[in-house]
Amino acid sequence: MTRSDLVEELANRFAQLTHRDAEFAVKAILDAMNDALVRGHRIEIRGFGSFSVNHRPPRMGRNPRSGESVAIPEKRVPHFKPGKALREAVDQRTAELQTDSKP
Repeated sequence: MTRSDLVEELANRFAQLTHRDAEFAVKAILDAMNDALVRGHRIEIRGFGSFSVNHRPPRMGRNPRSGESVAIPEKRVPHFKPGKALREAVDQRTAELQTDSKP
């Protein structure tokens, strides 16, 4: 699902929202989440999951083409951990799809 798909879904589910309002709402939510992660905060959406920032320490890597060692600096990366309800729903749905597709 893309951002525009999310806007379309929101506009279709709520008739009182115009397409422009739905687009504004999605942008506002994503901007707020982005700002919170940039500041190092954790975001928790009950029943869906949590977003946090993980720290990756510096390490030595290897250039696959030349085999030369390369220093990779430390970085902070966003991380998503699905909630229990989401994990169970995905697991159940994929299990149903697998049993339906078997001959």
